[in-house]
Amino acid sequence: MQVLALMGSPRMKGNTDLLTDAALNGAESRGAAVEKVKVSKLNIGGCAEFYTCLRAGECSIRDDMDALYDKLLAADAVIVAAPMFFYGPPAQLKAVIDRAQATWVRKHVLKQDIDRGGRAGAFIGVGATSGRRLFEGSQLMMRYFFDAIGVKYGEELLARGVDKKGEIKDHPELLAQAFQMGERLAAPTTSTGGA
Repeated sequence: MQVLALMGSPRMKGNTDLLTDAALNGAESRGAAVEKVKVSKLNIGGCAEFYTCLRAGECSIRDDMDALYDKLLAADAVIVAAPMFFYGPPAQLKAVIDRAQATWVRKHVLKQDIDRGGRAGAFIGVGATSGRRLFEGSQLMMRYFFDAIGVKYGEELLARGVDKKGEIKDHPELLAQAFQMGERLAAPTTSTGGA
């Protein structure tokens, strides 16, 4: 079992990073091999709409996304963690999501089977405000991203009102929920709950 986490915050050891670590620790406690990709450390450009992906499901832009495609398609479970910047994920993570157009083409245009059945996805969202609609846009975006990489959106953990670096430590219940999320992702035979 391989669990891959895309940590979308540019702030290392911040709230999103700590929740990501808690989820990966939970998966690891169940015997999963885990990997955290710090998206802001990668060189990934945005989609340029060249549409070369329509030919073979391959993006013509050569950058760090090349290796990330393989990781996204190989993982048994994928976690996407993001702070909310103006009610959406940071630009670095959004570039990854946009570049999933190539895998979307593989699945929906070229009819390649990239689902491999039973692959689960989870979304961790962190926001400074307490707005009722804070995560709505990102939730929809994550559903389509997970579909594009052949993963079923299984569950989510949404943390509102958390902003200062490390403030999530004042919310041990959220760290515990992230750990439990990781445990569930590493045990695909059990239900991962609805999102």
